[in-house]
Amino acid sequence: MSHHRTPVSNDWPYSVTTPGNRDWEGTAVRWLRELLPARYAGYTTLTRHPVLLARHAQLQIEHEIRAVRVAMQTCRAELPTLGVSGPTIENTIRLYALELEQLSRLARGVRLVTDALLRSGQPPVRQARVRP
Repeated sequence: MSHHRTPVSNDWPYSVTTPGNRDWEGTAVRWLRELLPARYAGYTTLTRHPVLLARHAQLQIEHEIRAVRVAMQTCRAELPTLGVSGPTIENTIRLYALELEQLSRLARGVRLVTDALLRSGQPPVRQARVRP
């Protein structure tokens, strides 16, 4: 089976082959792991359960979006007190705006990959039984 890279939508990650292609789940897992801090690569619970990995990637991106929004909203008030010049502050705001666009695009990609993983029959994550 060939590796098609025809996206499911414009937000489908380029490095993830489309569902139905050989090893598409493997490409999805590799892409999702790249979205997380490197230290998460050692957590086999995440790497063995693609849907759990996708959920964590979505949460990570949502937190990054919140952090960038706070940074953007507060930089005009806080950066002058740190000695940052006006032009640098405006460049920083533009940087944050671009980062928000990129993070939003990544979040949409993660949602698409998650939906595809769920449709492909990835087993749901089992809940550990709590013993009394």
